Amino acid sequence: MDSGAGATNRGLRLNITDGVGARVVRGPDWKWGKQDGGEGHVGTVRNFESPEEVVVVWDNGTAANYRCAGAYDLRALDSAPTGIKHDGTMCDTCRQQPIFGIRWKCAECPNYDLCSVCYHGDKHNLRHRFYRITVPGNERVLQEPRRKSKKTTARGIFPGARVVRGVDWQWEDQDGGNGRRGKVTEIQDWSAASPRSAAYVLWDNGAKNLYRVGFEGMADLKVVNDAKGGSFYREHLPLLGEQGSGSRSGPCGLAIGDQVNVDLDLEIVQSLQHGHGGWTDGMFECLGTTGTVVGIDEDHDIVVSYPSGNRWTFNPAVLTKVNTPSSSTAVAPETTAAVLFAVGDLVQICSDVERIKVLQRGHGEWAEAMLPTLGKIGRVQQIYHDNDLKVEVCGTSWTYNPSAVTKVASADGATNGSSSGERLSALLKKLFETHVSGDVNEELVKAAANGDASKVDEILQRPDADANGVFAGHTALQAASQNGHIEVIKVLMKYKVDMEVEDKDGDRAVHHAAFGDEPGVIELLHRGSGDLNARNKRRQTPIHIGVNKGHIGVVRTLLDLGCHPSLQDSEGDTALHDAISKKRDDMISLLLEHNADITIANNNGFTSLHHAALRGNPRLVF
Repeated sequence: MDSGAGATNRGLRLNITDGVGARVVRGPDWKWGKQDGGEGHVGTVRNFESPEEVVVVWDNGTAANYRCAGAYDLRALDSAPTGIKHDGTMCDTCRQQPIFGIRWKCAECPNYDLCSVCYHGDKHNLRHRFYRITVPGNERVLQEPRRKSKKTTARGIFPGARVVRGVDWQWEDQDGGNGRRGKVTEIQDWSAASPRSAAYVLWDNGAKNLYRVGFEGMADLKVVNDAKGGSFYREHLPLLGEQGSGSRSGPCGLAIGDQVNVDLDLEIVQSLQHGHGGWTDGMFECLGTTGTVVGIDEDHDIVVSYPSGNRWTFNPAVLTKVNTPSSSTAVAPETTAAVLFAVGDLVQICSDVERIKVLQRGHGEWAEAMLPTLGKIGRVQQIYHDNDLKVEVCGTSWTYNPSAVTKVASADGATNGSSSGERLSALLKKLFETHVSGDVNEELVKAAANGDASKVDEILQRPDADANGVFAGHTALQAASQNGHIEVIKVLMKYKVDMEVEDKDGDRAVHHAAFGDEPGVIELLHRGSGDLNARNKRRQTPIHIGVNKGHIGVVRTLLDLGCHPSLQDSEGDTALHDAISKKRDDMISLLLEHNADITIANNNGFTSLHHAALRGNPRLVF
């Protein structure tokens, strides 16, 4: 952040236990003037763009990037909106149970705790020292007595403040129309799992309702006349991003900075990558190489950086975190990078019969009746004292050496970003079972995803076949487009396939081609009258996706074919906004050459010129 505040981007929407939604104030290394509104003014963590950079929306409406590693621009005032809670605790003053956010434990009184509201509200003896505990299990940090510490007044969206709609407003004209004002009457909980994350507003037109101020990083309101929100002990607050101030992990259980491997067979990886960035030949470098998580995008896909300098986007289900073995989990002793297992984990059985026969010696042994299980997906039923696994697979249970299986997903299904392990299990079984299910749509989509044009042609000649049939949420055209199977697409076009069918996210085949970095497919779809300006549910066009995924060939092709260069997504961002946020000068040049509009403002009021100036990028600053 050499040039001060930067452009905001909601590309890393994480879950509510990772710091997103925390209420913050300026920190010890602050050097950005009054962007925040002044000392004590409060903002909301919107997302993390990298391990070193966080985006904050201040209550005054300013949205900008700040440092959270090495130099610390921010302190965490209240982490309760993120959902962090300390189970088994109770505030001994207000009786909140459990304590949400930061826990303050008296160092001089046995078993005496305060929540943040009571701690900063001067409850209990001010001469007593307290331990600050930011996250359950984290190191306690001893604080000076509050009696000797300076207090700062908090200002922003608090009772009495006058507000208008903010950047995340989606409540139509409840406020009476854009620009109409209201008064905050109370700070409330948006949900039971996210305390102090909303404000109750009485609008001047008489309407009243609850609005998000912190919940999942959202800012429904902007303050025009701020109010005081009590005072706080500034030096007692944790630095946002410092070790021990709370971990940022996605719903997949991975966090920025984690080391990960791709341990699955290539065929499985390619199948799981459908709809998650796709697979290209350049990604072969990821097999057998440890990478570092550097980002988690809004779809919960994981961005991994490799020693080559390349970054690739993965379905989290293909990644295995490089862990330190613990005594309570099963470890594969023959492997160099230990893999941890738990009851309920989904695992794939080794498909090499000779190798598994060797591995099974002394570990349940080998039986010919186990042949049908090779390469199949099963679920861990039991972990024995010697770490051998009892796995249910193909309707039977067998004991396996843990080195003879590969973990596909954790017991809670979290490694694929899904809230349901059962849904993941069903999906994996559909993807990897080799028997014919009799579902013509399944056969068609699988054949298309695998690039088998002759098989696709054969299937479509059946009377019950539908070129637009859906399996696992996608059509054959979408699967073929993301994986670059041009011959398959030509066959589908022969059968009058619908170019504009949408998946659950509103993505069409042309969006999938952009995800998969397939400019040749985009050209073919265009010749078949595919809409290059199609919008998905986030109102992103293919060029938005191409820019955000870093696919310069896709961006060039779309522009050369005449796509609109300046359509806005649901955040009001154009492709040029995104290119500046991603610091891609090559894409900025392409967009400008194709007459991208530099005057369009996004929902935060930033034009591309604002973005460029704030990023310190001279390319657009005249």
